[in-house]
Amino acid sequence: MTLPLPATTAHTDPLRRARHASHAAFLVFGVVVATLGVHVPSIRAHYRLDDGALSIALLAIAVGAVLCLVFAGRWIAAFGVRRVAAVAACVMAVALALLLHFDRFALLLVVMLLFGASVGLFDVAINTEGAFIERALQRKVMSTMHGMWSLGGMAGAALGAWWLERGVAPLTQMRGIAAGALLVALVAVACMLPAHVPGGHAGAPTARWSALPRAARRSLVTLGVLAVLGLLAEGAIYDWSTLYLQRERGAAPSLAAIGFACFSAAMAAGRFGGDWLRARVPAPRLLRATALLSAGAMALVLLSGRWPHTMAWALLGLSLLGLGLANVIPLLFVAASRVEGVSAASSIALVSSLGWVGMVVGPPLVGGVAEASSLGWALGLVVLSSLALAAAASRVKN
Repeated sequence: MTLPLPATTAHTDPLRRARHASHAAFLVFGVVVATLGVHVPSIRAHYRLDDGALSIALLAIAVGAVLCLVFAGRWIAAFGVRRVAAVAACVMAVALALLLHFDRFALLLVVMLLFGASVGLFDVAINTEGAFIERALQRKVMSTMHGMWSLGGMAGAALGAWWLERGVAPLTQMRGIAAGALLVALVAVACMLPAHVPGGHAGAPTARWSALPRAARRSLVTLGVLAVLGLLAEGAIYDWSTLYLQRERGAAPSLAAIGFACFSAAMAAGRFGGDWLRARVPAPRLLRATALLSAGAMALVLLSGRWPHTMAWALLGLSLLGLGLANVIPLLFVAASRVEGVSAASSIALVSSLGWVGMVVGPPLVGGVAEASSLGWALGLVVLSSLALAAAASRVKN
């Protein structure tokens, strides 16, 4: 069952405002995540961490997200998207501002845990809003919303590179981004829909896992496993790409941040064109093609050191990787929101919870392999996860 198109301008205007508000929320979310990605080397240097300790710190983010996602669907059902998103935005901004504030590793872990919990909750809230808006409008809009997230990632990475080049202290950068992000997020949340109209999947009851129909559980597990693969690949790039370019390719911090910006810019472009592609290409075929592109692009990045103009090849590979991974998560979240017998918030939360396992396993796994061999070999996991994603793409339904 789908929601009917809004019949009047009075109904359409709030929906349009909510769509623009969702764009702003995804944008600022991308800025925040990119700011963390750019400053992973800063965190490493500030706390004097080796690869193993850094992996544990990054693991705390993913653990916090997974723990919070267990309750996300229930909280959204009880309090609504706007309240949940507002609280998550406040915690997220405060945690970002405090990431370089302390000197003790234990306090860093606490802040990372809070950051991960707020990121996971904010993620589910705005994706639930986006899924509802797409169903209400009866046209593809979710990829564009995720494109705004990637645009925010590009902007955050580019701003970080610019500030690093000019010697702005990382702590000052993170506090400034946190303050601006909180302001924009709260304004966006205030413009979201006050409530979702009951009906169809958007209004389906939130149920315990054991009470869900068998077909729904099977679909959600399948989508969750694919999300594990997609988020493992994305997470590896977010957490380790700048460090890889600095350590393995000898890039300056500002140039390494530009590499991250190339990845984010290409992902944004792929997502802005994703709604057009999703309307014309079946989901399994689109997922398979883009996953294969991701595998080839990451292989190019890892092999670039063998050729002249190393950084040019690495930047090209990161750009192609961004295009390849662009529509993986939008495709999976939209598919999750349409699973019969469970609310969109619960479906997205369940798939996100499984998907964040990729974030939980990915960073420490990459760090562990890097400790045993090299960061280049560790990032080969992105190639393997992309190939596995392509092999299983036929299980995603339109």
